[in-house]
Amino acid sequence: MMKKVYVVCGMVLVLLLLMELSFKVDAVNCIPEELSPCFQAITRNLPPPSICCQKIREQIPCLCGYLKDPNLKQYISSPGARRISTSCGVPNPTCSPPLINY
Repeated sequence: MMKKVYVVCGMVLVLLLLMELSFKVDAVNCIPEELSPCFQAITRNLPPPSICCQKIREQIPCLCGYLKDPNLKQYISSPGARRISTSCGVPNPTCSPPLINY
């Protein structure tokens, strides 16, 4: 009977470790340089390449942080970025609290 308890506890421990590992794998690395395939499409009114759309989808959780960065905001909030967002089927970021320009 005691062996069964140890086996069940061991299985639960392994399951918990696997779950924690899967959460770490799904974490997003916010690296704005990874959006460089989008630069030409943003600044020159060109259609976005597929790699651009892929990178934007990967970094959706990062977009609000990019909007808070004065060096990136001009690109992320530009008409070109909104056009790419629509073209790639990615919703425009809705940040909380909303960004207000004074």
